[in-house]
Amino acid sequence: MPSSRTTRIAVCSALVALLLAAATACDDAGGLKGAGPTETAVSPDKLWPQLTPASRPAYEIGEVVREAVKGVTVPGGDIRDVDPVTVVRKEMAKSPGDYEGKAAQYRDTGRLMAQCARGAGRGKCPVLQPYYRDLTGDGRPELTLGFRLMPGMTTAVRVYTIEKHRLVQVMSWDDAVSAVELAGRSVIIRSPSEVAGYEYRLQWTWDADQKAMLLTHDEMLRTGTHRKNPHRTPTPSPSPSASPSRSASPTASTP
Repeated sequence: MPSSRTTRIAVCSALVALLLAAATACDDAGGLKGAGPTETAVSPDKLWPQLTPASRPAYEIGEVVREAVKGVTVPGGDIRDVDPVTVVRKEMAKSPGDYEGKAAQYRDTGRLMAQCARGAGRGKCPVLQPYYRDLTGDGRPELTLGFRLMPGMTTAVRVYTIEKHRLVQVMSWDDAVSAVELAGRSVIIRSPSEVAGYEYRLQWTWDADQKAMLLTHDEMLRTGTHRKNPHRTPTPSPSPSASPSRSASPTASTP
């Protein structure tokens, strides 16, 4: 066999080997692989179709909280001019039996309000540092404040807005709070659960039709191991990034 033909055959054989090796290497480096069989989609089963659909709620829990705060006006329309301590005092005045007297449910809160002369978030004042953020989308900040309900580990969380120079409460919730967050148009409250390793995550979001913050998510999420909290009794009250008040600069995620 001529040497030129022999050389040509050898070169071709080497090229074939290289191509096979390259193809194998590419396959090992992330080629398409089957993910296995896909689960069959199952449609939801409607239970008890013979039941007559309910037309009204079984319990009144105050889903929509919307109330003007009497005695508080905002002539300039800037909610930052409102004193959070005054707002809390107005709420306490509506139910003095909860705060005054040795047998009052929140007697320590009522007693420690005398420590609020320096303002919210100072010293032993039970009123926490206020936060300001546009939650309604009108370009103006709302007021988110909290105050401790003592004795005990419950915290009251409130949101207020301004309408026609009036202070209007648009959200109210009392709970054993582990964290509070502002995200977009929402207020998120995290609370410990009775089940170890889980927490409650409640989210209120501004609703333009109701002109109030509505409870849009109520979830129980896994977080890891933690102690049980049998004292959690969530009960609604009867009735750009967050910026702190002018006097302090705490973080916005957990006021």
